[in-house]
Amino acid sequence: MIERIDSGERSSKIVKHNGVAYLTGQVAEGDTIQEQVSICLQKIDDLLVRAGSSREQMLRVTIWLADMSDFKGLNEVWNAWVPAGHAPARACGQARLAREELKVEFIVDAAYE
Repeated sequence: MIERIDSGERSSKIVKHNGVAYLTGQVAEGDTIQEQVSICLQKIDDLLVRAGSSREQMLRVTIWLADMSDFKGLNEVWNAWVPAGHAPARACGQARLAREELKVEFIVDAAYE
């Protein structure tokens, strides 16, 4: 069975299937990469809870940066947020994001119970 949470015309906030919760991409506004990452990670925390999951159950995270020069700033916040011993598989690349002011987007897949 597929469960869709907060479905809209274009996407759902969360799609759950076969023990995996797929979260919609998360972006945030802010002046610095650290601010945007912090806000995104808080939004991810909230979605994980709604999905019946947690940081410890993340399976894979894809991170898109508008500029790879922000990689260090991303990792400053990310490293403090990921629970020790529970790092997900992760990919990070550069992409043109939906709006010019966006510096980062996160895509998260996590197990749930």
